[in-house]
Amino acid sequence: MKIKYPINLHKGLTAGVVICLMFWFDNFSTGAWVYLALHGSYGFLWLTKDRMYPDKKWEEDVSTPYAILVFVALGMYWIAPFILISQHKTPGDMLIAGAVALNMFGMVLHFGSDAQKYFTLQARPGLITDGFFTRCRNPNYLGELMIYVGFAMLSMSWIGYIGIIMFFSFVFIPGMIKKDQSLARYPEFAAYIIPEVVIVAIKMVFCNIG
Repeated sequence: MKIKYPINLHKGLTAGVVICLMFWFDNFSTGAWVYLALHGSYGFLWLTKDRMYPDKKWEEDVSTPYAILVFVALGMYWIAPFILISQHKTPGDMLIAGAVALNMFGMVLHFGSDAQKYFTLQARPGLITDGFFTRCRNPNYLGELMIYVGFAMLSMSWIGYIGIIMFFSFVFIPGMIKKDQSLARYPEFAAYIIPEVVIVAIKMVFCNIG
């Protein structure tokens, strides 16, 4: 079984889960609808992305128990809507605006950088240092982090951030380290992680000291 199957299942079920929570707790407030719009559309866009420009790392084959574990772990991302809807939280206008803005920027970074990586590598394999990757080596991870922080903000509870903390610690950071280790084989990688302006500044400091 490919690891993307439990991931896609979770993404696809999210809108339905939020709608069920809204009916179960009889909460059709603005906050609940905004959450449904944000997280539901994110799940739809994720599935669309997987069809149009899939990520190779999610094509890995895993055992069925591991796939089940992945799905259960992803369920932590449903803590935020559960708190928001079950406790009838009422996020203010400024909080909603901030969550929407953060989510929008995150969407652009996440899906835009993944698209650039997919289509660029098809035409020109190698290190990508332009576009979304000019100033950030991991714009996709940054974008996804912004997206989920936007979701957690609407829960108005620190508990809503548990899923983010867990995945950032055990998935995002190891993923970024593994990616850097893979990219280190390219000769231009050293110059990419240490911008020329930094190198010039270091040389100036040491020259002045000498």
